[in-house]
Amino acid sequence: MQHDKVLILDFGSQYTQLIARRVRELNIYSEIHPFNKIPSNVEEYKAVILSGSPFSVRGEEALHPDLAEIRGKKPLLAVCYGAQYLAHFSGGEVAPSNTREYGRANLSFIKGNEPFFAHIHTGSQVWMSHSDTIKQLPNNGVLIASTHDVENAAYRINGEETYAIQFHPEVYHSTDGKQLLENFLVSIAGLHQDWTPDSFIEETVEFIKEKVGDDKVVLGLSGGVDSTVAAVLLNKAIGKNLYCIFVNNGLLRKNEFENVLNQYEGMGLNVKGVDASSRFLEALKGIEDPELKRKAIGNAFIEVFDDEAHKIEDVTWLAQGTIYPDVIESVSATGGPSATIKSHHNVGGLPDFMKLKIVEPLRAIFKDEVRRVGKTLGIDPELLGRHPFPGPGLGIRILGDITAEKVRILQEVDHIFINGLKEWGLYDNVWQAGAMLLPVNSVGVMGDERTYEKCVALRAVESTDGMTADWVNLPYEFLQKTSNDIINKVKGVNRVVYDISSKPPATIEWE
Repeated sequence: MQHDKVLILDFGSQYTQLIARRVRELNIYSEIHPFNKIPSNVEEYKAVILSGSPFSVRGEEALHPDLAEIRGKKPLLAVCYGAQYLAHFSGGEVAPSNTREYGRANLSFIKGNEPFFAHIHTGSQVWMSHSDTIKQLPNNGVLIASTHDVENAAYRINGEETYAIQFHPEVYHSTDGKQLLENFLVSIAGLHQDWTPDSFIEETVEFIKEKVGDDKVVLGLSGGVDSTVAAVLLNKAIGKNLYCIFVNNGLLRKNEFENVLNQYEGMGLNVKGVDASSRFLEALKGIEDPELKRKAIGNAFIEVFDDEAHKIEDVTWLAQGTIYPDVIESVSATGGPSATIKSHHNVGGLPDFMKLKIVEPLRAIFKDEVRRVGKTLGIDPELLGRHPFPGPGLGIRILGDITAEKVRILQEVDHIFINGLKEWGLYDNVWQAGAMLLPVNSVGVMGDERTYEKCVALRAVESTDGMTADWVNLPYEFLQKTSNDIINKVKGVNRVVYDISSKPPATIEWE
């Protein structure tokens, strides 16, 4: 089945992925491409959205897209930088803003009988984020909305299906943002809303059957949502020809290897558990640098996985749980704006010697979509609701070098923290939680004795996709009890702190 597609051109905005996800929430398929790498099959897209950008259209480094096959030929929505770009280079004027146009604002004027603003009323809250402002509309521009501080908050261009806005409809703070996108994509551009979990499952299973045939596929399971949903999809398509390997790298949560293995076998998957803890700890000995630790863990995993894969006769495919943000983040959008924050271990990381072809069933979808697909597949809600856990595991939550004793300490601390969140009914209010073992000792008193032991930091964040995150305001009573339990029950720890930094500027993990 051919779905209507939306092309989103990325100018390096931190919100670009949010645009794509909002479009997907409308059951419309969307793709993100760098502004300077417009697909050659652009005619296949029924609408185009230009993202925001950290750059200014007035600067020497202004980003210039080639809109020759888009402008006036397809419905076009220009957001923030896109709106200023169309104005600045089409007869309008963009200037530095006199007032700081950042944060919440309210629409004070909406032009009547505009389908773009159907079901949206004056006073609707929008989110501004720019230092420039449009002083004069472009040629044939028609003003269709204003806020108290921004006269040209939205405009359209006569003779084209081109709309432009100086606010961000994709963020939650824009209360009618989803309605605005629906007005543009469905009412104006005429796209069909047929991109659903059911259609994704049906098409993906069919795709796997055609691509893989009767070949054997090996998949490394991690216990996480992505690899689990990938496994169930593959199992639905090829059954006994799927061979799953679950490797214990010694950096999993307490009892996780045994618990997850039992859960997988209960799901009817063909799974082999491999305990390679000592091999990973040996590979990590003496390494303190976070990126070197990631590489050491990744290399050890590939070696163990390769050893196991070779025990399966005639295996020709490697399946991976790669999801869409992994693909986007691993390709810098413009050779500049979207910098790589950390290396991803599951995109393009395969050594040549494995000689396996790749199948990635989830490559086109976001994390929230993965969960919706998993729910439709009937996967246990407890497994689908699991917090994300980093591929390198506790290896990047132990700051500094890694030893078996440090792993033991952090596993115990993490166990108390995560179980506490579940017991207090807080687990599902948190997107991701974990504990960090810090490379500092501090003085404490236990009984009448002076101690000099480790400090651990607890971290709990709320987020939708991990791109941005806020710390969770956990109850003081919970934090107090958790701290007491950790200090009293985990030998080697005498101090607990709680991380209250948001992303950005901090990352969710400490390494």
